[in-house]
Amino acid sequence: MMQILRKARNRIKRFATQQNGTATIEIVLILPVFMTMFLMSYEGGRISTNHVMLERGLDLAVRDVRIGKVKDPSHAELKKSICDYAKIIPECLENLQLEMIPMDIRAWNNSLDGPVLCVNREEDAEANIRFTNGQNNKLMVLQVCSLFDPVMPTTGFGKNITKISGGAYALVATSAFVMEPFQ
Repeated sequence: MMQILRKARNRIKRFATQQNGTATIEIVLILPVFMTMFLMSYEGGRISTNHVMLERGLDLAVRDVRIGKVKDPSHAELKKSICDYAKIIPECLENLQLEMIPMDIRAWNNSLDGPVLCVNREEDAEANIRFTNGQNNKLMVLQVCSLFDPVMPTTGFGKNITKISGGAYALVATSAFVMEPFQ
């Protein structure tokens, strides 16, 4: 009996002093942290890239209006122009909301205060948007809101975004210009 106990004790001692598999334990503990950080940085980079492209698309579309390339733009024309310039935005025409508001330079009002209107995916009806073409020498402010779905809605940024906004995150860009008098 004593010999069996001694053999069992030696086996347990040998098992406790072996170093096989110790790296596996560290990987199992650390890999999820690094993967979460990687996925969050990927999602953050995607958000930044989409926002830069939205700003670029808005700036180039406003430039076309400012220089007279597009005279008397409609809501659909401006929306299409922004989406054409911001090429990488997924499903741009369906997820882009555009408002053009005339402003008085001398009597600045608070019409820009409050939330920017975004596309409501839960309703089929178009939201009540403000889109007014200005006359010559009139200051116009454009506000654009675009919705994006997170790539990984269950980790990091995506998890927080879907909890707050109901599944998508909104990027907002604003630009102002003066309607130039063209003949």
